[in-house]
Amino acid sequence: MNLLHAAKATLKSRKFWLWQISGAIIYAVPVAIRFITKSAYIPILSFPGFWVGHYIPGNLVEKILVNAFFPGGAGGVAGEVLVSNYRAEAVTGKAKYLSRLGGAMLQTAIWSTFQFWGNSLMILGPWSPGGEWGNIFEYWTVYPLNFALAAFSIFTPDIVNFLRSVFGKAYRKLSGQSSKS
Repeated sequence: MNLLHAAKATLKSRKFWLWQISGAIIYAVPVAIRFITKSAYIPILSFPGFWVGHYIPGNLVEKILVNAFFPGGAGGVAGEVLVSNYRAEAVTGKAKYLSRLGGAMLQTAIWSTFQFWGNSLMILGPWSPGGEWGNIFEYWTVYPLNFALAAFSIFTPDIVNFLRSVFGKAYRKLSGQSSKS
């Protein structure tokens, strides 16, 4: 299959859209909380609570959890689906993780470009009217961390599948269903 047909097949893939939409929703939850509460501080997700230099934000826990799904995890799945469609077979092993890495890096680059453009517009959030740190878009010094997190997010689909399997087995056991059916 050529690249154009593989891209079209990727855009028709249920798995691709599930990860893109779910990842974007996970990314949007803390943003919505900030707008609703009119505060940039989210207690559970704001560790260490202060910036470490200019490169590690005060909401590091949130950044790790969110970036595992979007843009990194969703981009990784997009890369895997695209390469699987291009090869006309499921990718496995090293090829699977390299395709995920390529997709995660590409989607993170696209998202970082959008963030950079948005940051340059200086759109302030309701938590800091007129304040320097009130921009709703990320500052460019955080982008290297985003790429590092994207590199690790290639394992997110495996972790999600493992947890789904564990919870599925627990549900079947608790509901009295046989694991063989």
